[in-house]
Amino acid sequence: MCVTAVESRPAGVLGTSQSPAHRPFGARVMAFVALTKPRIIELLLITTVPVMFLAQRGVPDLKLVLLTCVGGYLSAGGANALNMYIDRDIDALMDRTSQRPLVTGMVSPRECLAFGISLAVVSTLLFGLAVNWLSAWLSLGALLFYVVVYTMILKRRTSQNIVWGGIAGCMPVLIGWSAVTNSMSWAPVILFLVIFFWTPPHYWPLSMKVKDDYARVGVPMLPVIAGNKAVAKQIVLYSWVMVGVSLLLTPLGYTGWFYTAVALAAGGWWLWEAHALLNRAKAEVTGGKLKEMRLFHWSITYVSLLFVAVAVDPFLR
Repeated sequence: MCVTAVESRPAGVLGTSQSPAHRPFGARVMAFVALTKPRIIELLLITTVPVMFLAQRGVPDLKLVLLTCVGGYLSAGGANALNMYIDRDIDALMDRTSQRPLVTGMVSPRECLAFGISLAVVSTLLFGLAVNWLSAWLSLGALLFYVVVYTMILKRRTSQNIVWGGIAGCMPVLIGWSAVTNSMSWAPVILFLVIFFWTPPHYWPLSMKVKDDYARVGVPMLPVIAGNKAVAKQIVLYSWVMVGVSLLLTPLGYTGWFYTAVALAAGGWWLWEAHALLNRAKAEVTGGKLKEMRLFHWSITYVSLLFVAVAVDPFLR
């Protein structure tokens, strides 16, 4: 689905960068940190470190964990900064992104581009020289996929943008495993698929909440082009597949009773919330009564619980 171009210089916002005198050093530092989207990276690290425990079947080398986390933060931060550079035109028109550093002028587009590229280079070298080159190439691949495939190609063209673009967010589980073993296995592939099927039902409820923002800038997120009922049906479908895939680790011998119990309990509650959202959508409930953000917030708790169980399970077998 093609979309029309967005005005690249919203009146009085993006085109008026602050002068150096009005950009205090402390605020500038915080602005560069904001470019990396720290809250999103928290989720990425939550899916990286526990997989390292699973790969090690115990406590991995703590120095390796630290290096992997730093490398992962720099890589994801570089991808997020480049994403903001590319999306600065639509960020200025959306309420939820109107205070991002490029929109406010706290950071210039040239600074943001240089910052993002620098983080990409440093993170790749850090992974390659201090961890291993398999992890380095996986990290670089995730960055390029997010920036080029998702941000530049998919985001403004198709309602399936978050489905396939979410592959970049699945890569940390592969990186965590490869950092410990310098190889691949079915366990990280299964967890990769869990995050793949988790991403759409995690993000679509938020998109339902802010669909007017996306519609204003011509980004065809699924809730923009489909009704709440159709979106909720897709959320339920992906949710069932996600929970089913999450249970494959145990029969394949990678996890035991503890992980299974957490996966069943957390997955069961997720499915309850997903079906509740579908029922409200079928009843044509709108506005605050739709309560779509309940599933969004639970999705973060779900992935946190599931991956904590991944880390704890090896100690209980």
